[in-house]
Amino acid sequence: MLQGTGSDVGKSLLVAGMGRAFTRRGLVVRPFKPQNMSNNAAVTGDGGEIGRAQALQARACGVAPGADMNPVLLKPQTDVGAQVVVQGRVWRNARAREFQTLKNALLPRVLESFERLGRAADLVLVEGAGSPAEINLPGPDIANMGFAEAARVPVALVGDIDRGGVIAAIIGTRALLTSSANDLLKAFMVNKFRGDLSLFDEGRAMIAARAGLADLGVVPYFPAARRLPAEDAVAIESEPTRAGAPIRIAVPLLARIANFDDLDPLRAEPDVAVTFIAPGEALPGDADLVVLPGSKATLADLAYLREQGWDIDLLAHWRRGGAVLGICGGYQMLGRRIADPEGVEGWAGSVPGLGLLDVETTLGGDKRLAAVAGTHVASGAPISGYEMHIGVTRGADTARPMLRLGDRADGAVSRDGRVAGCYVHGLFAADAFRHAFLDRVKARPASGVAYEAGIERILDDWADHLEAHLDLDRVLALAGVG
Repeated sequence: MLQGTGSDVGKSLLVAGMGRAFTRRGLVVRPFKPQNMSNNAAVTGDGGEIGRAQALQARACGVAPGADMNPVLLKPQTDVGAQVVVQGRVWRNARAREFQTLKNALLPRVLESFERLGRAADLVLVEGAGSPAEINLPGPDIANMGFAEAARVPVALVGDIDRGGVIAAIIGTRALLTSSANDLLKAFMVNKFRGDLSLFDEGRAMIAARAGLADLGVVPYFPAARRLPAEDAVAIESEPTRAGAPIRIAVPLLARIANFDDLDPLRAEPDVAVTFIAPGEALPGDADLVVLPGSKATLADLAYLREQGWDIDLLAHWRRGGAVLGICGGYQMLGRRIADPEGVEGWAGSVPGLGLLDVETTLGGDKRLAAVAGTHVASGAPISGYEMHIGVTRGADTARPMLRLGDRADGAVSRDGRVAGCYVHGLFAADAFRHAFLDRVKARPASGVAYEAGIERILDDWADHLEAHLDLDRVLALAGVG
């Protein structure tokens, strides 16, 4: 199990890279994260949902994602509450303090999933969440040492040297753990090192001596990792912009933004600049396209969008002749009205939408979770992706669907063709569609970017990087894999 000295130390990508490396060695490897908190989710083959990071890790291991890989997923809806997904299915909503009392009931489900994965694998790579040293949190722990102790899993601690204080972080984490937890903590590794590795030799020796842990290695900073799908919104807040690109795309950074990796293929295009607009900033007047992304709480994020004045900016953009695309929750916002008669998002009622599409959405009913494939109506280009939403959208503009999914239509296009929306996530990964869509925004030559093949190359290169800098044989020895 990889646990971290904090969030965003690189645990998710380390599990993915190690999964690819061990899979290439001929082992049957499965990823596992007992408890995750993310609004970036993926659909499993049986119609469940798990964290997007676990879907990437499954891909690295050469298998389809399954609900057991992430048995507890928390999807934040407010600052203090979240939707709780258990083994791929929505279980209930819970406030943060209430969730602490539910962990005892969830631990058996977590262990059940872990045992099922283990029966079909040579090696299960487990990812912790946050830090095991967050000893202020009340109640039992199912994300880090609580799980490790229940499942008797050896643990390696990951520290991030890029943020500083890594020696104190690793030694301090060790000092704060209980004696039973420390019995399972066997090793450490340091991630995101920049510069001459030999300069940290003394630091490694100090950690090993003072913490009494095996040294698994130091991983140099790997820039291409930024191009792999990210789990946390902090990754998009720090994404550098591409100045001078001929196609400019603006994306308002909604408070409850979901599945923002939909935009990763666009960011991979050399002639495209995708800029996430932070709260308090205006949508840029020179944008060619504004994308309203998915949201975990559509009504709350629509109100948030208006609080920032982005609704006024968006209308001005449209009046200047700019294009607009809404995906899932963003599609719902573009309509004339959103109704929530059952109080699915917290309160019953309805609110006016942005009015750029002649459609109306009613929230309610069962959540639709499904992998889909079809074509882009305007270009005929093939697409594939997944649906993950609650609600039905109807109206005059749906007579001009954006997509055709087998025998049914999805989405809507405005009469002037400049505003469109759909429910399908992940469609920009299709190279022909992505080019056709961008070419309609602004005429451009095809870039030749092969997005999915590029992800595979990065995973292979990342695995090579870890083989070169980590003692993976020792990892297998600690895991008891001969």
